[in-house]
Amino acid sequence: MDYEPCFLSAKPWGPVPPSPRGRTWEELMQRALAAAERGAAGGEIPVGAVVCDLQGNILAEAHNQSIADSDPTAHAEIAALRRAGKIRQNYRLSDCVLVVTLEPCVMCMGAIREARLAGLVFGAYDERAGAVCSCLEGLNCPQLGVRTWHYGGVMADRSIRLLQQFFREKR
Repeated sequence: MDYEPCFLSAKPWGPVPPSPRGRTWEELMQRALAAAERGAAGGEIPVGAVVCDLQGNILAEAHNQSIADSDPTAHAEIAALRRAGKIRQNYRLSDCVLVVTLEPCVMCMGAIREARLAGLVFGAYDERAGAVCSCLEGLNCPQLGVRTWHYGGVMADRSIRLLQQFFREKR
């Protein structure tokens, strides 16, 4: 299914939010895709995530680790947020953006909200479990007081190919 880019903003930036200083969304997504490939090499579903502050500093990179850790919560987003929180010594990452290869699920959306991220950028849409635009609009809930913008569809074709290849090889 073809999608228009999914975008929600609490601020009037125009069609695409500005990327962190000295970075592009594509560069950050490349890093997330590299993390996803490392996960796939270890038998994990290939999803990768990067946390970057608005000054362009990469705080954390991670990939899915649910199988290796026997932990259903070990999604790439959760692992990256945990690492970034430890580096910052704070669970609130309000000046950071999470870049992830696949639209986050409900569990990860809860973690994104709790981290108070400035923004979320994702690659492929997840029609089955996506909680940003596809199945739910988890960030569009103003009564919770969290204002995290999101931008989807960045390098989605690469994310989709990686996922399809992984599952094709599993079958």
